[in-house]
Amino acid sequence: MFSSVAHLARANPFNTPHLQLVQDGLGDLRSNPPGPTGQPRRPRNLAAAALEEYSCEFGSAKYYALCGFGGVLSCGLTHTAVVPLDLVKCRMQVDPQKYKGIFNGFSVTLKEDGVRGLAKGWAPTFIGYSLQGLCKFGFYEVFKVLYSNMLGEENTYLWRTSLYLAASASAEFFADIALAPMEAAKVRIQTQPGYANTLRDAAPKMYKEEGLKAFYKGVAPLWMRQIPYTMMKFACFERTVEALYKFVVPKPRSECSKPEQLVVTFVAGYIGVWKGLFARIIMIGTLTALQWFIYDSVKVYFRLPRPPPPEMPESLKKKLGLTQ
Repeated sequence: MFSSVAHLARANPFNTPHLQLVQDGLGDLRSNPPGPTGQPRRPRNLAAAALEEYSCEFGSAKYYALCGFGGVLSCGLTHTAVVPLDLVKCRMQVDPQKYKGIFNGFSVTLKEDGVRGLAKGWAPTFIGYSLQGLCKFGFYEVFKVLYSNMLGEENTYLWRTSLYLAASASAEFFADIALAPMEAAKVRIQTQPGYANTLRDAAPKMYKEEGLKAFYKGVAPLWMRQIPYTMMKFACFERTVEALYKFVVPKPRSECSKPEQLVVTFVAGYIGVWKGLFARIIMIGTLTALQWFIYDSVKVYFRLPRPPPPEMPESLKKKLGLTQ
């Protein structure tokens, strides 16, 4: 599968221009005229720079694997970090008479279970959201390439927001299947007193009571909740990055340092989810921004190809009369 996707990715509009130069050869005489001796010039500068800059080819199995690893860290770490808040939120929803508010919820939990009680459900949270992140970010890159090649270069640009929505929805469909078993165990640990304190206790008990159905009966509500959120999250992020580089950042992304690019990533992640109640803005906005920051940091650390924001293809500019 990945070999066929890699083949499609080489000619994909989302590919990195420098890598495209290397993949297209840079060796034919039309784009690489002979030197003074009559021998073809070696594409030393562009090819060497591209090969040195990136650790793998855009759309390769290694590229998708490292994108998936970035998703593991991005979602697994951030969701585990907010387990205490998630625990209180879940208990407030299940028993609003006992847990009357966020601060009251923390107080009651600390009084009954101590500090360790706030960490209940951390294991299924970490495992579940790591798997979700693997599929969410990894498959998003895969589907973005596949759908883009189905549309073609011009339509990819014209319908890029719809492409982001479709790719993220497809990725989240599989991500929630991966998340569902651990989410089911987490909810029982956090909201059913005395049921189980650890994943090791909860999983066998759930299987004994209801079989595999216990782990997947919540997948449909997950799809209804997570797919629209992920569609908004990815599409808003992609278009916000595009707008920041076009209207705010005073230079092209290729001229920005890696730290400057990561700042843009964090800001775009935050702006993309600004609507809602104040507490939700703080929690979800920060969580989403951190996820994008961690994901992009993994790409920077492993020197993955990071395509610039999309630009209108020359062929489309000519059709619209924007160029001579």
